[in-house]
Amino acid sequence: MIQIRDEIAADVAAREHLLDACFGPSRFLKTSQRLREGRLPARGLALSAVRAEKLVGTVRLWDVETGCGRPALLLGPLAVDPALQGAGLGGTLMRTALAAATERGHGAVLLVGDAPYYARFGFERAKADGLYMPGPFERERFLGLELRAGALADAEGVLRATGALEALPEVAVEVAAVAARRHAA
Repeated sequence: MIQIRDEIAADVAAREHLLDACFGPSRFLKTSQRLREGRLPARGLALSAVRAEKLVGTVRLWDVETGCGRPALLLGPLAVDPALQGAGLGGTLMRTALAAATERGHGAVLLVGDAPYYARFGFERAKADGLYMPGPFERERFLGLELRAGALADAEGVLRATGALEALPEVAVEVAAVAARRHAA
């Protein structure tokens, strides 16, 4: 039996391994990654699918805003263990994530992904027509979904990350302090 639950700290290493297996190292080069770097996922919108204590799926949503200041969520990555792909787990994760976003009062979700796959959840290219990613992206794969009618109406401009900043590990804080002292000298 597969359980979908909130992501916990113990999922991090397994999630990264799963993302490597599904997307490889090129995942770090994507423009979507630039909007996620140094940020925490939107509150309550990082989900894990677990079977027999093994992580088999993940999806996260991130707080962003459009160039005109409209709040939205950026979905991704969505990943399912290759051994379970095609069994419907990705769809279950999507529906669960979208329901949770709706319950939390979010109005819109954006993503870069396969249009035929995401169309079944209501994502449309037209909803993202006036919007741009802050770097290279494939226009035909940039999709939007309104969870609340009109949430993306007339939205335009380049997306910006607005989510909470990720706490830096102590080592990173020390490295940043040393770099600041060198810069000041």
